[in-house]
Amino acid sequence: MHTYLEIVVGVFVALGLGALILLSLQVSGFGSEGIDGYQLSARFSNVGQLKPRAPVRMAGVKVGLVRDVTVDAATLEALVTMEIDHRFSQIPIDSSAGIYTSGLLGEQYVALQPGGEDSYLQDGSKLEFTSSAVVLEEVISKFLFSRAAGDD
Repeated sequence: MHTYLEIVVGVFVALGLGALILLSLQVSGFGSEGIDGYQLSARFSNVGQLKPRAPVRMAGVKVGLVRDVTVDAATLEALVTMEIDHRFSQIPIDSSAGIYTSGLLGEQYVALQPGGEDSYLQDGSKLEFTSSAVVLEEVISKFLFSRAAGDD
């Protein structure tokens, strides 16, 4: 009787550990699959905490992944390289990209806002219209300083 109970408990613990490992891989993005698509790039003055493998979303739907985040030595701006799924090949050339945060303190992602042109982005295209990440610490400090200045 004890042996059967020990086996059941052991299987239950093993399944729990397996589920925990899968969940941590999914949250970290470590198990992210590759995307069959094309690359876009965009420059930002501030990317906040944007990291490679962060999602790229359009209308709230994941359409790609951030592949690389570097600093351009010539302009000293952040250069973000994204890979967009080939199913979304008709993104207008005048589309814009912004860096947003999921929730108040969630992960950061790139949001694409489609433009209205009839020509479309292709592999290697650069997004010209961007808006940088809002850094929570800067917003709080501006609020506090404006409140302190108003008290005088």
